[in-house]
Amino acid sequence: MGSRFFLFIATITNLLLSCATPTEDPDLLKIALNSNNSKIRNVMDSLAKHELQVRYTRIDRIKDSIVFTDFNFQVNDSNYFYPASTVKILTALLALEKLNEMDSLDLYTQFYVEGDSLETTFACEISKIFAVSDNEANNRLLEFLGQDRINKKLKDKGIAPVRISHRLSTDNAFEVTTKPLIVYLNDTTLTWLKPSVNNPPVPLDLNRIKKGRAYYEENALVNEPFDFSLKNYFPISTQNEVLKRIIFPEQFPKNKRFNLSPDQHRFLLKAMSDPPRKIGYDEMDYYDGYCKFFMFGDTRDTIPEYLKIYNKVGNAYGTITDCAYISDSKNNVEFILTATLLANENGIFNDNSYEYETIGLPFLAQLGREIYHLEIAQKQRQ
Repeated sequence: MGSRFFLFIATITNLLLSCATPTEDPDLLKIALNSNNSKIRNVMDSLAKHELQVRYTRIDRIKDSIVFTDFNFQVNDSNYFYPASTVKILTALLALEKLNEMDSLDLYTQFYVEGDSLETTFACEISKIFAVSDNEANNRLLEFLGQDRINKKLKDKGIAPVRISHRLSTDNAFEVTTKPLIVYLNDTTLTWLKPSVNNPPVPLDLNRIKKGRAYYEENALVNEPFDFSLKNYFPISTQNEVLKRIIFPEQFPKNKRFNLSPDQHRFLLKAMSDPPRKIGYDEMDYYDGYCKFFMFGDTRDTIPEYLKIYNKVGNAYGTITDCAYISDSKNNVEFILTATLLANENGIFNDNSYEYETIGLPFLAQLGREIYHLEIAQKQRQ
């Protein structure tokens, strides 16, 4: 990152000292959101239109225990935002679980979805989900699982509120019958995994479920708010809880964890943290920050090896979101950060005119840097 990345550590240290006495527990999220940096102020000075929600989780290690302390800004499960590709973390996790229930399948089993031209493996599709947020990879795993199974498994683990109702960016998004998978048991033997029939989604009854002033449908402008009531639902609090279960499974009872083998867990953590270049993508197009919005979303800088970001991002319909566990082994810093905001200045949905590059990504990247620097400054005080 170089000296430019750490330019403001001294300034932030002074800010910490001015905002808290030695006996106080400073709210680093509040300090970060009060930053005078223009990338933060562009959102904070217009909160109503950006629908910002943020949760920062401080992580304290005390002997053999881990203590989470959550700090929230406008987090409200009843205020709907479109989760976009963040839901892919759920299909990846539950696909891994289902593989554990099937003696003949594993991460590297080759398969294809009926009607699909691509033969692939579960490992490959999960890697693509995290490296470049591939929609087709997510949809292939959804055909393997089905919406009802996803929702039931999450409910059984006490992960709520959440609702998965559709595939992503495809004409058959809301089809309730999944497509069968054709699986290679070996070089010469194929088997057919039968499809599942799922329940159609029930409309969500939430605040802000209708957004904007107009939307496009089949190239025609419809002058009324866009209705998200049948869409996926994956609020900030639930994303945060899912990530805690992935990174710190031992902090939860066994029946609340994701049932992953040690090899699967290691694979998942690597997939979540590796930048696209590490699995063969051209780094000119898929730079390190391509799916790492916090800290690196507005830059093409290379992420140093001592800094690991385990996350899942999403952006669609002008909403941009990241949920990340950030760990710095050099400075002994770790925290969880989850944030979402709306960057849709004209209030029209489906027109592909959103302020991701000018508002959304700069805010998330700077917020990540602010919290990161504050964590380092606090560590230096201890």
